[in-house]
Amino acid sequence: MAVEMGLWRADGGRLSRIVPTSIGLESQLETYIESDPSMLGETLLIIGRQVPTAFGGFIDLLALDETAAVHVIELKRDKTPRDVTAQALDYGSWVAGLGRAQIQSIFEVYKPGVALEQAFAECFNEALPEEVNSTQTFTIVAASVDAATERIVRFLNEGFAVPINVVFFRHFEDNGAKYLARTWLVENEGQQAPGAAPARQTKTREAWNGSDWYVAFGEDSGTRQWADGQKYGFVSGGGGAWFSRTLKNLPTGARVFVHIPKAGYVGVGTVIGEARRFDEALVDVDGVETPLQSLPLVGSYRHEGDAEDENAEWVVPVAWTKTVPREQAVWKNGMFANQNTAAKLRQKFTIEQVTDEFGLHD
Repeated sequence: MAVEMGLWRADGGRLSRIVPTSIGLESQLETYIESDPSMLGETLLIIGRQVPTAFGGFIDLLALDETAAVHVIELKRDKTPRDVTAQALDYGSWVAGLGRAQIQSIFEVYKPGVALEQAFAECFNEALPEEVNSTQTFTIVAASVDAATERIVRFLNEGFAVPINVVFFRHFEDNGAKYLARTWLVENEGQQAPGAAPARQTKTREAWNGSDWYVAFGEDSGTRQWADGQKYGFVSGGGGAWFSRTLKNLPTGARVFVHIPKAGYVGVGTVIGEARRFDEALVDVDGVETPLQSLPLVGSYRHEGDAEDENAEWVVPVAWTKTVPREQAVWKNGMFANQNTAAKLRQKFTIEQVTDEFGLHD
């Protein structure tokens, strides 16, 4: 059934209905949404406006939500019911084929000189997920639609779980003040589509270059200190299988980007040996392999129950290319961080920023 929104002014015990107007509303909605996409009911990052598609059409607005799913936002304007729904789905079919690099290119055109990773972090206070555009959501924006459009959208949304919906805006004026009221055709809940099939992940996530790894050097004043790793050439993690398991995956020859949580990136180097328990680890000191535990260290690198391998501190030797003290750590919004001690570093933005700051260009 048709959606109707009403607004009344209360004057004491009397109600006066304010009649909606639609003059110029749909032509302005695109600008309104671009300036404040939260008017659609959730935080969104606009990544493109009037985005050209491969077949000649132009998408009114493209956006990312906090999961990095893409939202196709189409204004009804003067389109017919068949046109507006078909166009939204047609655009969606094109968007679904876009890889992460293409999404980044669209944003580069929309916001020249601004990295998508940085904009995403500023919008959501979270790093851009590895998976971008794994799902899509379609939103038709209108002041009103006819019964045929409602039937089509409900049929797709409720009958086949297609994430398409209509958001209505009505414009009211009262004594010089202007108001917009919003409602959804289908209750806007559970609109997110299921996760993408694994076959698409190679497109929706950044490719790994096969050599770069992220390492979290979690400082602890009583256990682990970056000053030791910087001086003697190592990274470490332990105190539980969770913290050492991924560290042991670091292959000899890998390039590691070392990050101190809540501080930033402090080192880049090359792994020169396999992981060993702290009490068995050897590091190079003036060309001589030296037991790490025999050196004057700031940290203790000991844990309760560390006689067991899974509780021990594990050490990976690294030949540093560039390091800085914690106080000079490099960090920008949007850079990669991970709860694992070690992970494949796919994010070009982080690699490029650290490489620039450390002066590591060939």
